[in-house]
Amino acid sequence: MSILLNKDSKIIVQGITGRDGSFHTGEMLRYGTKIVGGVTPGKLGRKEHGLPVFDTVSQAVAELKPDATCVFVPPRFAIDAVWESIESGIGLIVIITEGLPSRDLMEAKSYASGRGIVLIGPNCPGIITPEESKVGIMPGHIFKKGNVGVISRSGTLTYEVVHALTQAGMGQSTVIGIGGDPIIGSRFLDLLKLFKDDPDTHSVALIGEIGGSDEYIAAEYIKNEFGKPAVTFIAGKTAPEGKKMGHAGAIVAGKSDSAQAKIAALSEMGISVAELPQDIPELLEKCSL
Repeated sequence: MSILLNKDSKIIVQGITGRDGSFHTGEMLRYGTKIVGGVTPGKLGRKEHGLPVFDTVSQAVAELKPDATCVFVPPRFAIDAVWESIESGIGLIVIITEGLPSRDLMEAKSYASGRGIVLIGPNCPGIITPEESKVGIMPGHIFKKGNVGVISRSGTLTYEVVHALTQAGMGQSTVIGIGGDPIIGSRFLDLLKLFKDDPDTHSVALIGEIGGSDEYIAAEYIKNEFGKPAVTFIAGKTAPEGKKMGHAGAIVAGKSDSAQAKIAALSEMGISVAELPQDIPELLEKCSL
């Protein structure tokens, strides 16, 4: 099994005719993702990678009945694209675009949640169920099918950890890059709950960073309710206070936001914290004994 995405999931791509949308549509198709069409306003009737292009999401939904959408729409128009997908009832919306206004995204997230729609991102690499389907920009060749779930705030560190897992013979059930913005659709806790109920996910690796309180909330859940081995890595040990480090949400605004504070808190709760990303496979192996 997997969470959110599998080989039968039907996907559309919003912004499919743009440079990034077209390129990554090709990469997703090569991986085996079941992309059924795309949306670019004013391009109705055009073909992209042999797939039909529609003017609106509602047209695509009526014709193709997709399970998920991947948003490559430029920042200026991306929030409208997200609202289109929410109002059309698509169950999984993966927002690759960065730079969405936080207030607008908060409103969209609240409305989507009330309708049971899952948002991933924005400013994220997407989601992949290895050897079945990927939605987003992750390099599929480093992933291997298996039983470790991965949730990460960092795209690059996702790849580093997954490569280490694969090299150690530890495949992944589903890997999700949740994005590094202050406001994101799905957080660690939301996805941990899905992994808890997935019988084929035997353990989980969380990749966190400075800023925010998500790691603390996730740690409480892991300690009290999760019931499966979980290890973490926290990036940003040398980050200076008050300076954003790559991600808009990665900023030390107070003592609890620092990597050191998070590492200490997680360790006190009995959750293993890796010193380096490549240490995660060894820690998972120890936790699973």
